[in-house]
Amino acid sequence: MRRSRSANPPASDAAVSGPGGRPESDPFSELAGEPDPQALLKAAELTAVRLLARREHSSEELGRKLRSKGHPAEIVESVIAKLCGKQLVSDERFASSFVHHHAQRGQGPVRIRAELRQQGIADELIEAQLQEAEVDWVALAVAVRRRKFAAAVPRGMAERAKQARFLQYRGFDSDQIRAALKSGMESCDSVADGDAGLDLD
Repeated sequence: MRRSRSANPPASDAAVSGPGGRPESDPFSELAGEPDPQALLKAAELTAVRLLARREHSSEELGRKLRSKGHPAEIVESVIAKLCGKQLVSDERFASSFVHHHAQRGQGPVRIRAELRQQGIADELIEAQLQEAEVDWVALAVAVRRRKFAAAVPRGMAERAKQARFLQYRGFDSDQIRAALKSGMESCDSVADGDAGLDLD
């Protein structure tokens, strides 16, 4: 004959009562839900380093991406300050890389300047990097127009307006556009070699 089980099983740890019959409180229960600041910093820094491994980021762009991934704003600020101190994040280096890359893609200084401002780069740094890049913007505008519309000078107002709108979209200013529209085959000889390297998007 089997023994019957006890009708009153031992209480579980969760059911242990303190004085007065109230459940015993866990002294660490309030801390259990609080995130560890060091763990948050480490997680945000790891995310930042992974982003930087792909390409350069401005400090503002990197901060925006980290916040969008759920990292707290104060943690993001600390991480970016740390990475800037280590020169892993540099707005100057980012701006220099951006100018060269986008000029190679056939984009003019107006568009490059506007996009750098959107990335939080200061105007004085933008102008400095545009100067240091030493790009011949007129020659680049000529090459971009030639790549899109061939070497012949546009004939008729409608065609001129069409090409001017295209160059304006690419980011060239009015002087550069006028020079490009006036250029014929002979004025394109100096950019013929560089023309093939343009990657127009």
